[in-house]
Amino acid sequence: MHVSAITLEGRRVRLEPLSRTRHEAGMATAIADGSLWDLPVTFVPHPRDLAGFFEAADAALAVHREVAFATVDVHSGAVVGSTRFRCIEAAHRRVEIGFTFIARSWQRTHVNTEAKYLMLRHAFDHWGCNRVELLTDARNLASRQAIVRIGAREEGTLRSHMVMRDGFVRDSVMHAITRHDWPAVRTRLEARLR
Repeated sequence: MHVSAITLEGRRVRLEPLSRTRHEAGMATAIADGSLWDLPVTFVPHPRDLAGFFEAADAALAVHREVAFATVDVHSGAVVGSTRFRCIEAAHRRVEIGFTFIARSWQRTHVNTEAKYLMLRHAFDHWGCNRVELLTDARNLASRQAIVRIGAREEGTLRSHMVMRDGFVRDSVMHAITRHDWPAVRTRLEARLR
């Protein structure tokens, strides 16, 4: 698994390596669309805290633990959110897709489906992963439904797994797609994207 800043491009979505100089203003606009930082079930930063968001992404890339992206709508060129490969475990050929957020006006559109497709295709077809994991707050029903819609299987709940910004100790629901699952998931996602 060669972990580096990469661009993943589809027909309508482009995942660009996260860059403060190129994406800070667009990211702030995307986050403001729906006041995403106010959602208690996410870690979306407030627009005024984006410096730390970009610095953390750069630091995680430097040690090959994460690859962060700005999610861009190809037609308009607008930054509509962010996502990343996280918890990269090259020895086990395992990765998590997470820290995903999408501006409210772009939710339930093609954006999440195509972004996840691009990332899954890279994980399985380029990195040769055995497993891709997706975790979410047990209270985040919309996220859980979106994860299942892309073809991931719910595997269980990690109890008292994370401490949220407000101090709430959350349970995280684990979903995954394995190398065995990928051909059927790929076929279904490609049909949806057509």
